[in-house]
Amino acid sequence: MIRRILLALTLTAPLAIVACSQGGDSEISVEEPYARQTIGLGTTGAAYMVIRNTGSGDDRLIAASSPNATSVEMHTHEKDGDVMRMRMIDGIDIPAGDVVTLQPGGLHLMLFEVMEGLQVDATVPMTLTFEKAGEISTMVSVVATGGGAPANHGEMDHGAMDHGGMDHTGQ
Repeated sequence: MIRRILLALTLTAPLAIVACSQGGDSEISVEEPYARQTIGLGTTGAAYMVIRNTGSGDDRLIAASSPNATSVEMHTHEKDGDVMRMRMIDGIDIPAGDVVTLQPGGLHLMLFEVMEGLQVDATVPMTLTFEKAGEISTMVSVVATGGGAPANHGEMDHGAMDHGGMDHTGQ
């Protein structure tokens, strides 16, 4: 019986609030963290999640790291004519009482030189560092590319995107 309960908790944990921290006036939770699998020998991936600040003070995500990647950077997308381009940013504001969603085509975390790639059903440990809440550790679930995103993250058509010179338009 205990094994069944532990198995159920293990399988549902990625869908629940997986990490929380309180720091000053900010109360940060990280929900539904996921990354899409890398294809072939790909060593670069992206992580997405929902960050909720239920506190009365603003906070800011200022860094992220993972023992499974050489580096993790915060990125956004900007429209340049008919092409979406990624741009590295130095932080992500998490306003008091608000939710910020990191998602494809918007704010996200880029993982560089991912060891052993990102394989479906794997989990990747990640530490997020906030100005006030401090460090929050979470586990990022890896889902299939092209449609395995958890509920609440629906697929989006972003048109052409420029990821550092790589053409992802399918042409």
